Amino acid sequence: MRTIKGPAIFLAQFASDQPPFNSLDTVCEWAAGLGYKGIQLPSWVGDYIDLEKAATSKDYCDELKGIAGAHGITITELSTHLQGQLVAVHPAYDTAFDGFAAPEVRGNPKARQEWAVQQLKWAAAASRNMGMTGHATFSGALAWPYVYPWPQRPAGLVEEAFDELARRWTPILGAFDDAGVDVCYEIHPGEDLHDGVTYEMFLERVNNHARANILYDPSHFVLQALDYIDFLDIYEDRIRMFHVKDAEFNPTGRQGVYGGYQSWVDRAGRFRSLGDGQVDFGAIFSKLAAMDFDGWAVLEWECALKHPEDGAREGAEFIANHIIRVTDHAFDDFASGGTDKAANRKMLGLD
Repeated sequence: MRTIKGPAIFLAQFASDQPPFNSLDTVCEWAAGLGYKGIQLPSWVGDYIDLEKAATSKDYCDELKGIAGAHGITITELSTHLQGQLVAVHPAYDTAFDGFAAPEVRGNPKARQEWAVQQLKWAAAASRNMGMTGHATFSGALAWPYVYPWPQRPAGLVEEAFDELARRWTPILGAFDDAGVDVCYEIHPGEDLHDGVTYEMFLERVNNHARANILYDPSHFVLQALDYIDFLDIYEDRIRMFHVKDAEFNPTGRQGVYGGYQSWVDRAGRFRSLGDGQVDFGAIFSKLAAMDFDGWAVLEWECALKHPEDGAREGAEFIANHIIRVTDHAFDDFASGGTDKAANRKMLGLD
């Protein structure tokens, strides 16, 4: 068994034009001061990384690692959540998602999708140049508007959506395979890959591609009333990343999973800072330790109530306290009799 690495923090929710969140150097200093050992880097934040330059220059990547390393921080992975979303966008969401793309491709879905694919391919090369083995992203979605349909879905609609999703991702997965990097899809409502069944539908269509793996975030499963511990057992061989994020689900006689179009504060299901929700992290960290999970425990802070800087401060200690330093020997080794095969056979009455 291996001890999970961490704590680390995903910077997407903290990046801004205000110090200390407006440069890689100052945000690393801030994270280190809270007790973090790693950062997961959103590749769309130009103040932190130039993705195209990182894809084409290992020297530049070494500079980024040096900036982080000066504060005792490891850059754990890159993220293309926003760009991955744009690999597949249903027309109903064109306007809402246009802001994720570069200005020159907004309002042009075809150009926007091509831009997103290029971003992912650059991310594969950049991850290789950074010496990383995994990458965090979203799958995008073509079928999501039909997740709970009325009227009923036409026959073949979902199958065609997943066929197309696989067609779009297959060359991207090939680029990551060439780079020696796993694509870790965050299984997330709003994405076509939002639970185990949909992940399997996609996996089948990409021929069980070795690089098509999972970023595990239990908070999204709490809000779906899905068994997030059983998920670990089912997909143990595919889970390559871990977002430590809490959530709570408190249905009432007025609302449940769908939330009644309410704000996050007023929904039955909402994200919370670590320790304030319902996720059983003791069970999760124990399960991951037993699984020999070889990755980082990365805080993704999202909370409807608490200030992000308080959540980040508390999150570092929370994760550190949950990481299990795995044992290198059994607790009852002191009672070992040092038996051998002959002794074992004698104990079984075989001699």
